[in-house]
Amino acid sequence: MAQDTPLAWRNWAGTESATAAEIHSPADVAGISAAITSAAERGSTVRARGSGHSFTAVGAAHGVAIDLSNWTGVVAVDGADVTVRSGTTLAALNTELDRRGRALANLGDIDAQTISGAISTGTHGTGARLGGIATQVSALELVLADGTAVRCSATERPDLFAAARIGLGALGVITMVTLRTEPAFVLAAAEQPEPLDQVLERLDENCADNDHFEFYWFPYGRKALTKRNNRLPVGARPRPLSPARRFFEYEIMENGAFGALCKIGRFAPQLVRPLNKLSASVLSPRSYSDVSHKVFVTSRRVRFVESEYAIPREALAEVLAELRARVPQLAEPVMFPVEVRVAARDDIWLSTAYDRDSAYIAIHQYRGMPYRAYFALFESIVDSVGGRPHWGKMHTLDAEKLRGRYPRFDDFARIRSEVDPGGLFRNPYTDRVLGPIS
Repeated sequence: MAQDTPLAWRNWAGTESATAAEIHSPADVAGISAAITSAAERGSTVRARGSGHSFTAVGAAHGVAIDLSNWTGVVAVDGADVTVRSGTTLAALNTELDRRGRALANLGDIDAQTISGAISTGTHGTGARLGGIATQVSALELVLADGTAVRCSATERPDLFAAARIGLGALGVITMVTLRTEPAFVLAAAEQPEPLDQVLERLDENCADNDHFEFYWFPYGRKALTKRNNRLPVGARPRPLSPARRFFEYEIMENGAFGALCKIGRFAPQLVRPLNKLSASVLSPRSYSDVSHKVFVTSRRVRFVESEYAIPREALAEVLAELRARVPQLAEPVMFPVEVRVAARDDIWLSTAYDRDSAYIAIHQYRGMPYRAYFALFESIVDSVGGRPHWGKMHTLDAEKLRGRYPRFDDFARIRSEVDPGGLFRNPYTDRVLGPIS
């Protein structure tokens, strides 16, 4: 039965919106299946709603929306494998895993997403020897267009598994995710400003010598904020920042003060360059350790728009050199830093790291400030090295261009036509990036 839930939807960044014809909030697989078969009988489309943290319209539902907020929680633990309902947020999952003495090997820096939304769009963290969250999936259960519930893994319907781990919600509604976890561990975090040129010169060394390495660069500054996260030996005790220091660093400086500077820059664009340099100059070193998910995840209350591309790791220096040369020439200034991360190659068909070690470059602009020229410049630069856009972040590529970036694109299309021949799970975003069902 349709529930009394708001039909209107808007994503976190305010860049996308949609109004569903009706919404279902099932509390079991039978309810999910019933919503899908009912929609199919009436010729409607179906999309599962996540938390809205994608900057694209991948999660937009214009027909029937399935709200999975009543379908949450860990349901089984079998050794290292933990099975969780698909509507569970990463924040809730991390808390529950920690309570059970388990953890995911790698995470991004946001935990508001549902687990199904995070894997379906290719959410990732950083680590030269590690992949994104979807690489930690050992099995999936989903409901297909005909209402049947199926399971897939490396040995059960392996082609569906290769497609559905990052499936954009286009193959069915994921109901269960089984993840390979590890014993809980402590990460030591070391964050400090360094000259950007030095960071780039030592990039390969930094990626090889650290479990997790990333850096942020303010476009008008010469320094980068580097972040090195490394595992401590089993039994190590966390030494987190004090509550006062954590509040000052993250709530006052990274959210309050930086948010205030962004508002000034939006009101007075001529001040963006000096404000940007000021932001870079006040970066301070900090070192601490904590349970892994508390180090991976940070609070992000300053809202922005974002584009991110995965490029071959060996092309990173070339791409950043071009950005450094051309961003200062833009007529409209850039307020937010550029984020650079790395990941190991994987075998997931629509993964941005499919069959190549990758570097991720994410560019941002404060919400309400002009960004189109900046994002277009960025796309033109990464296009020359075969960049693959993050499925949940802003880009302009369509199926024709994306087919050339993904060697298994047509294999994904084949599976999609088999499990959803009528296009039940399509929306305008999937129409653009995946094309029509053949």
